[in-house]
Amino acid sequence: MAAPIERREADKTGFILVMGVSGAGKSTIGRALADSLGAGFVEADDYHSAGNIEKMAAGQSLSDDDRWPWMKAVSDVAKSEMEKRGGPVVIACSALKKSYRDFLRARLGSIAIVHLSGPQELIHARLQARQAHFMPAELLASQLATLEALAPEEGGVALSIGEAEDAIVSRALRSIGSASN
Repeated sequence: MAAPIERREADKTGFILVMGVSGAGKSTIGRALADSLGAGFVEADDYHSAGNIEKMAAGQSLSDDDRWPWMKAVSDVAKSEMEKRGGPVVIACSALKKSYRDFLRARLGSIAIVHLSGPQELIHARLQARQAHFMPAELLASQLATLEALAPEEGGVALSIGEAEDAIVSRALRSIGSASN
């Protein structure tokens, strides 16, 4: 009987950002979280420009100038999904810098944040095992260098990717409920 309570708490939150470096499991955990909540889901990677994808595929890191139009597109799609659904929306997006998360909050309002993190070796192995994804494992170091930890005022939670998927989703659901109260 816990799911209805979790759903009501998520409805109060509105937007849920699942963030972290590439390979941390944002898409997997974000989709599972959205399924658990009956929420909408936005995969930020789907909204990169062709130029951004080409740049990353060539092993070049994105600059802020590359990322700002992408962040705007992600926020526009998330806002549209919220208007369409009238309920919570989970966004899987790296949102590596606090300024990117601040931008999303400025455009979307309150956002519950789940930061997925883990050992570099584990994330690197996941990236190397991926098939048909534009983000090469060689860019992990630059993503880790760009990553800014959640600030206390952001009210998010950092979760280890070393646990099983269902355990991570369960912890995320509990943290969303706590953040909404």
